[in-house]
Amino acid sequence: MALLQAKRNGGDEKRYALYGVAFYNQENLFDTIHDAGKNDYEYTPEGVNKWGTMKYNAKLKNMAKVLADLCTDKLPMGAAVIGLSEVENARALTDLVAQPELARRGYKFIHIEGPDRRGVDCALLYNPRFFTPESSMLVPYYYLDKNQPDVNLGFHMENGKVVAETVLRGDTTHITRGFLVVSGHLGGEKVHFIVNHWPSRAAGSETRERAGYQVYELKEALLSQDPDSKIIIMGDMNDDPNNKSMTDGLQCKHKLKDVRDAHDLYNPWWDTLYKVGQGSLLYDGKWNLFDQIVLSGNLMDGDRSHLCYRSHEVFVRDYLFQQEGKYRGNPKRTHAGGTWLNGYSDHLPTIVYLIKEIK
Repeated sequence: MALLQAKRNGGDEKRYALYGVAFYNQENLFDTIHDAGKNDYEYTPEGVNKWGTMKYNAKLKNMAKVLADLCTDKLPMGAAVIGLSEVENARALTDLVAQPELARRGYKFIHIEGPDRRGVDCALLYNPRFFTPESSMLVPYYYLDKNQPDVNLGFHMENGKVVAETVLRGDTTHITRGFLVVSGHLGGEKVHFIVNHWPSRAAGSETRERAGYQVYELKEALLSQDPDSKIIIMGDMNDDPNNKSMTDGLQCKHKLKDVRDAHDLYNPWWDTLYKVGQGSLLYDGKWNLFDQIVLSGNLMDGDRSHLCYRSHEVFVRDYLFQQEGKYRGNPKRTHAGGTWLNGYSDHLPTIVYLIKEIK
């Protein structure tokens, strides 16, 4: 959080609090130990990546540097909340927040072990000075059952509260990540964060459209439970803002004039990709923007007496890019072509800034 000041028309000053909310795909933050039941063998010392202690420690150091740098051009204490994807387990997260840059700020994490066969999960980092978590749950992803399309949503309502299902239903051939929901208070207001890593591009558009639909219905249920709460949906959607999962499944609006109330979702990244030409990952020389942060309509009314949207950006720093060679200008990855690059991620982080008047 940072304090901002602005003159009123009458000459006295208003004071504002600014908060940063970010998302960053960690690109395979695996420890070096095989987890039973997971296909994580390539990230072990004997695996194809020869993933030993030296490489693991270098990966932790690199990811901590980026996470600690997020938002610091505006906020000396960095981001209040950071959603993560492609994290193996709580052990890796414990080692991550123990890195000096993050430990100094007191970052903590929330993680629930999921069913993904490769072993990658979503997580939430937060600075307890700014965000106070109250509850969390992992809502499972369910593939579409055409006979029961509106039943297998991964959650149900119980005494007016959203409750995650604990049993996988339907097609479990390709079990994948669920939706991590963390609820708490930011800036004194109730906020539900939904952290996502939707099915890969190889799985076909309909699988991500299903994810968008599930998350839309989850958002509706959370607003039914807490009508005055804010919803922030973030993640690696494996789709761009104009793909059906975002426009039809999640029903995002990309024009502010179309946002009417809290139930509408605003996607600020449309113009970032299609007008500015900036993305969060590069594929065959073309930018995509899979890493999106979407906001409920009650964050978009511009009334700074409560928490509201101020701006957004793709986090860009020179050290995140390859500086030479065939892939010059691409995000600098951990591995490429079987070679260890000691890089960061194939994705760039994304950030949204929220502002609120201090009375």
